[in-house]
Amino acid sequence: MPIPLLVTLPLEPKFVPQFEAAGFALTLAADNHAEVIAARGAEFRGVLTFGTLGFSAAEIDRMPNLEIICAIGAGYENIDVAAARARGIVVTHGPGTNVVAVADHAMALLMAAARMIVPGDRVARTGDWAKGKQMRPTITGKKLGILGMGRIGSAIGKRGAGGFDMPVGYHNRRPVEGASGRYFPSLVALAEWADFLAIASPGGPGTRHLVNAGVLAALGPEGYVVNIARGSIIDQAALIDALKTGKIAGAGLDVLDGEPAIPPALAALDNVVLTPHIAGRAPESEAAMAGLMLENLKAHFAGKSPITPVPD
Repeated sequence: MPIPLLVTLPLEPKFVPQFEAAGFALTLAADNHAEVIAARGAEFRGVLTFGTLGFSAAEIDRMPNLEIICAIGAGYENIDVAAARARGIVVTHGPGTNVVAVADHAMALLMAAARMIVPGDRVARTGDWAKGKQMRPTITGKKLGILGMGRIGSAIGKRGAGGFDMPVGYHNRRPVEGASGRYFPSLVALAEWADFLAIASPGGPGTRHLVNAGVLAALGPEGYVVNIARGSIIDQAALIDALKTGKIAGAGLDVLDGEPAIPPALAALDNVVLTPHIAGRAPESEAAMAGLMLENLKAHFAGKSPITPVPD
């Protein structure tokens, strides 16, 4: 008999047959999972979700036969891992599956922000090319600071150093063994040194508003910030003020605090490039993510340890 799974994320239909062939029955409930849990919560033995949506203790409580929660990406910050573990429920995630796409997107945002690609596109389409003739800084040789030197941060650093001859510095809770680039024990010190600050650290309470007014002031009026991690890491009010008043030169943001809502004051600015949380969305990434979720499910229901459990 197929093992019933509740899917709270927008899983691509093309992946459904792979799960069915492995012995799983999927209920796709990206738009109404609360109603499905209320009506049928006892049916499901597994949940597929993602970190920003998460899965709460209250939802776990409504599913007495739940055995495993799988997050499709690396993040799991809004899954109540403690509540799951108290019930003996396994929680897995998907580290490394979207590294290439996210790092590529970070560099695209960096270049688009520095070179004013989006406003330039708008001006070019109007035919009034004179309006788009402002001088824009180069990227090659500039200093790249990275907040969070994990897999994605390392990949961003590799692209900056190898593609644009950028000196790389980074800030982590502690130095990363084998990491290339200069370690800064203080985020403010990293921002003071950097021309571009790329945010690639995990989300959650521990990093909320880590990039605050003081960090943005240290980055300075010629500095740029790029965020492909979690919107909560930047103090959004401080960022808007910094962009409006010239405390920093610009920003490239794939994530926002409170997304998908965009503050009108931010949307009105020409010195910020916005994308709708799509850094990790690539066919290659999605295939890898779905495949890893499936392997974790198969391992668990075969009585084995999962491939990528969330860390203790």
